[in-house]
Amino acid sequence: MSSKAPVGDPGDDALVVSAPKDNAAGIPAVLASMRHANQQMGAKRSLLTLLKVNQGKGFDCPGCAWPDPSGSRHIAEFCENGAKAVAEEATLRRVTREFFAEHPVSELETKSDYWLGQQGRLTEPMVLRPGGTHYEPIGWDDAFRLVADELGRLNSPDEAAFYTSGRTSNEAAFLYQLFARRLGTNNLPDCSNMCHESSGSALTETIGIGKGSVTLEDLYQADLIMVVGQNPGTNHPRMLSALEKAKHNGARIVSVNPLPEAGLRRFKNPQKVSGVIGRGTELSDQHLPIRVNGDLALFQYLGRELLRAEERNPGSVLDREFIDGSTEGFEAYAAHVKALSDADVAEATGLTEEELRRTAEIVLGSKRIIVCWAMGLTQHRNSVPTIREIVNFLLLGGNIGRPGAGVCPVRGHSNVQGDRTMGIYEKPPAAFLDALGKEFGFEPPRKHGHDVVETIRAMRDGQVRVFFAMGGNFVSATPDTKVTAAALRNTALTVQVSTKLNRSHVVTGSHALILPALGRTELDRQESGPQVVTVEDSMSQVHISEGKLKPASEHLLSEVAIVTRLAEAVLGDDAHVPWPVLVTDYDQIRDRIGRVVPGFTRFNERVRQPDGFILPHPPRDERRFATPSGHAMFTANKLEVLRVPQGRLILQTVRSHDQYNTTIYGLDDRYRGIKGGRRVVFVHPDDIAQLGLADGQMVDIISEWRDGVERRAPGFRVVAYQTARGCCAAYFPETNVLVPLDSTAEGSNTPTSKSVIVRFEPGARAATPGDEALAGAAK
Repeated sequence: MSSKAPVGDPGDDALVVSAPKDNAAGIPAVLASMRHANQQMGAKRSLLTLLKVNQGKGFDCPGCAWPDPSGSRHIAEFCENGAKAVAEEATLRRVTREFFAEHPVSELETKSDYWLGQQGRLTEPMVLRPGGTHYEPIGWDDAFRLVADELGRLNSPDEAAFYTSGRTSNEAAFLYQLFARRLGTNNLPDCSNMCHESSGSALTETIGIGKGSVTLEDLYQADLIMVVGQNPGTNHPRMLSALEKAKHNGARIVSVNPLPEAGLRRFKNPQKVSGVIGRGTELSDQHLPIRVNGDLALFQYLGRELLRAEERNPGSVLDREFIDGSTEGFEAYAAHVKALSDADVAEATGLTEEELRRTAEIVLGSKRIIVCWAMGLTQHRNSVPTIREIVNFLLLGGNIGRPGAGVCPVRGHSNVQGDRTMGIYEKPPAAFLDALGKEFGFEPPRKHGHDVVETIRAMRDGQVRVFFAMGGNFVSATPDTKVTAAALRNTALTVQVSTKLNRSHVVTGSHALILPALGRTELDRQESGPQVVTVEDSMSQVHISEGKLKPASEHLLSEVAIVTRLAEAVLGDDAHVPWPVLVTDYDQIRDRIGRVVPGFTRFNERVRQPDGFILPHPPRDERRFATPSGHAMFTANKLEVLRVPQGRLILQTVRSHDQYNTTIYGLDDRYRGIKGGRRVVFVHPDDIAQLGLADGQMVDIISEWRDGVERRAPGFRVVAYQTARGCCAAYFPETNVLVPLDSTAEGSNTPTSKSVIVRFEPGARAATPGDEALAGAAK
């Protein structure tokens, strides 16, 4: 075992491609987890740390937002990628002032995201001064004073933006949005803007709340679970255990995705004998290799088939009592889908008549249906209509608001849903602002702020001069990397609250600060003693997370402490908010949350119950829909087939298995057969031949959009793969440079990272590790 960071920055020269796997997890996942943990933490620390993950007296996994099972839990209640996430945070590697003295920013800029992340935990505040070549140490008080001075120079609070990553706790998020609004702005862009904003927009419009309606127990009771635009084997591996249980209870599973993913083919549960020495559990009853952006057409087809079946056998298919009593818009919807063209469905989906017919038969044989989805649905121009179409499909059978049925948008980062609940939103509801103002005795700003895309434009245009990020890796998470990097460089100050080094620390404003924070695994001790924080999972369960490890450095502050000390420096003696008091005991923050945020009454008492508590969800709890009409809404959504010019493909950006969001754990993608590299593009063999290319050939990927700007990602290896015809896939953040800033989803403004029209040009060489940095962040 070695906890030392890699010295060199490996390129893709050693990249090896083999056959994709047909199963997920099992012994290989256990070995990969232990290998990664041992490399970062050592054997003893790995054991002590991993046994606290997702336990009642432990800390919430800093990875995905999949819910924990209620009651008794496995002693190892974590997955492979959860173990990697914990190991990355609890690593023994350290980034000290000596590191920054040795490495100028110009050098760090050429390093890969993987190399930067592998250097270890940040240990003290650092500043990059105007014209400086190296980061240098700065005290906390001086750092906060620097931020206060820059904010004080602004002509308006709206010239500042306060970004949030999904790892931020409820307590820190609540105080963070309170600080921004006390300052006078609603510029609170967050990572939701780039992932499930489309889900929230569509669900709020149709069922009155922008959250999923199901629980784990509903999954176990379902007759049919459709997993659409999602790869749980890599992105939410613990979901596989829930699907396995549902399967054993009699559920059928249909996977809908352009790429066949190992996790939805066969799951080898490492906590069961059958998963260790047996074949495991076959999960998908049917896989639909749908063409990218074909999901709206699929669900319109299924809705039409349900209507036709009802016409053949009146009263046997649709839930007419529910439709007539609890919905609006049915007649217009029915007329719309009855006119659906079979030719358009075939072209949009790329599916055969047999595949479509068999799926309709499975649907017709199922009374309790759940549809799960992730970013494969939310990052298209028509994502909001697509998700509205899923709601239509479920409403037909009364499949919202009863056991074993409902909508299940599967969130990514561990508290991304909780941050929105706490008020991290650029367009806050009036009722939330009213309650916030009443609790703290001030008038919050009412003007809507900037989301992520609008923030990038505002920085580019000189309208936002200070950018403050609570976690995350903004420049690597956002679209149009070159434009985003130039926008950040156009600011007076960029501030990154971080645990580890990342790309956003080397793409900076004139001034730049790195403020190192405690991780979720670490003990948070304040004046009143050790503190706990809370998070909300993807199914609206709120529970405690309590770090146990000694902090990586004595100079770290908790996110809560960073916000309160920042507020003191900027706002001075605030007569409305007792910032110095709130940090001493987080129970006081939760008391305030309980009086502002619906569903959080008696917060401190209820969250300390076993498993915490679940937030109200009117459609799920009482079949009540908080839409303007008080009914669930059927909608008529126009089907526009995504047609591309000859010689072009539709690119979707995806994660590798050694990755979580922008954090790169390693250079392998075990399930897809990739080892030792990331610059690959997956293309169907027939498309490779039609384009006159060869498997293994090096190409540059060029995106095409209506603005005529050439966006190029150089040095990718073509890999023959059984993806849908006319489509291809490659990893982000390397291909974020191809996503136009202004190409966004209608209704949510989410970047269209899953619908990028591209062409290939033969490349002369393999890319070097810094190519994505140089392409995306060059001055």
